[in-house]
Amino acid sequence: MILAALAIVVGSAGAGAAWALARLINLVTNLAYFGTLSAAPSNVADNTLGLAAALIPVAGCLVIGLMARYGSEKIRGHGIPEAIEAILIGRSRIQGRVALLKPLSSAISIGTGGPFGAEGPIIMTGGALGSLFAQLFHLSNAERKTLLVAGAAAGMSATFGTPIAAILLAVELLLFEWKPRSFVPVAVASVVAATWRSWALGTAALFPLATSHLLPQTGLLLAAVLGIAAGLASGLLTAMVYGAEDLFQRLTFHWMWWPLIGGVVIGVGGLIEPHALGVGYDNIAALLHGDLASGPALRLLIVKAIIWSVALGSGTSGGVLAPLLIMGGVLGSLFGALCGVQFSPGSDTGMWALIGMGAMMGGTMRSPLTALMFGLELTHDMNSLLPLAIGCVAAHLTTVLLLKRSILTEKIARRGHHITREYVVDPFETVRVADIMAQPAEALPADWTVGETLTFFTAPDAPRRHKSYPVIDRDGRVLGMVSRADALRWLRDEHSLTGLLREQIAGQDLVVAYDDELAGQLADRMTSSDVGRVPIVNRQSGSLVGLVARRDLLRVRTNMVRHEREREALIRVLPRRQEYASTEA
Repeated sequence: MILAALAIVVGSAGAGAAWALARLINLVTNLAYFGTLSAAPSNVADNTLGLAAALIPVAGCLVIGLMARYGSEKIRGHGIPEAIEAILIGRSRIQGRVALLKPLSSAISIGTGGPFGAEGPIIMTGGALGSLFAQLFHLSNAERKTLLVAGAAAGMSATFGTPIAAILLAVELLLFEWKPRSFVPVAVASVVAATWRSWALGTAALFPLATSHLLPQTGLLLAAVLGIAAGLASGLLTAMVYGAEDLFQRLTFHWMWWPLIGGVVIGVGGLIEPHALGVGYDNIAALLHGDLASGPALRLLIVKAIIWSVALGSGTSGGVLAPLLIMGGVLGSLFGALCGVQFSPGSDTGMWALIGMGAMMGGTMRSPLTALMFGLELTHDMNSLLPLAIGCVAAHLTTVLLLKRSILTEKIARRGHHITREYVVDPFETVRVADIMAQPAEALPADWTVGETLTFFTAPDAPRRHKSYPVIDRDGRVLGMVSRADALRWLRDEHSLTGLLREQIAGQDLVVAYDDELAGQLADRMTSSDVGRVPIVNRQSGSLVGLVARRDLLRVRTNMVRHEREREALIRVLPRRQEYASTEA
């Protein structure tokens, strides 16, 4: 509840950051291309600078390189991998200068024609604000992570007016858990940010569409085909981005100058297709309404893909979501014009563009649920739910089969951190101690003498002994643990060999576990107590029933792997082959 209350503040801050970033981008665009001091929306393609317009992205990228070199290197790239890295290995701590420099660098990048979206930078900025706010309080790393992700979700929710998709983005990409302690505060922050946005801009969809017709069965099949095509395109785009990054890594001069080369490519691409520059929300709207002809759409796709991948590979600051929507929309629009409208009566190119957008986003970012809900919230077209779901899942399946990692996690892997976002049930929380304990447990009688204990551990003809053994009384109750090291210490300290074992272990801090406990509880106790062997007792009788060593905990993992890999038919329609053979004989 405390985190949810703090998330109200974080959600408001994320909404404010999104509002400020949008106006900062407009301000830079107007200054760079039109020479006016205004925060009103403008389109880079409307400039009248001619060939001189190619120099503006170069200047912008040069400034970004300098900011990254002398400000913070973390402003490079599209922001989401950096947020993931901060969550997983940075104790959810983001520096204050990143919260300032990331939106500023992104505004300069996009405002000077960079072919990026604002969502990655605003996710990083919102996350930084949430992290900074969390650092003011005595919170754990997990609690700080919750507020960091809450800020990121708030930024996306306020930017696009998609609070549910922002929540799902947090679940699929950033939280790495599914728990009420994180989900509820993130949802609160996202809803608060969406509320602020609706107060300022209204509740209308960002790209409203008229409700489309329900697709027939052939249309649903074509949606799957489009999803596969988008998945293949996702793999190609990922390869292009990291192929460009590999080429830049081979350069001999400092990485500060790499964005300058990216700016040259952006400038040349802008001369070929001016609509490829900037965020490109007008392109998304045109694709969804079927207002973009196939020829210009194809040119937009090719130019956008090239300048986006090269610029992103060079380390320029900007997001991936809006470019993916544009490229996926073009792919869907072309697909719809070629076969979608022909074989699926009632559909139009705008609907196929929407399916392509969701599929491209879901496949490239490996977030199919986020992409599905994002498409619905952007358009409010509920009849597109089923074909959109089919396209997103098909694209996700394709990229999972083709690529080891997504465009987001590949960057982290290149820094030496291999992660997985697959949510599974913790096997330690499903296995009981009784399932892994060694039984019967060998124990030493409490009435043994010190001499008998020494003989047990050190006799030349004794079999190989464990490091320690439980000590039990005549009723089988555990009194303590004794190890070979204990016995040798007693001998060195010249303890009486006739003293009883129960006397030597009196007052010992004994760690025990019960056979009906979860293995995870026992593992936590063994870790905190730094013990390697724990006696297991029956909760009712208190008697010794088994023993668990550290190596026994590995059985939990072994059982999980066995359940994953071993295949068997539990219901047999035909008799087993050997039984059938014996019957014939």
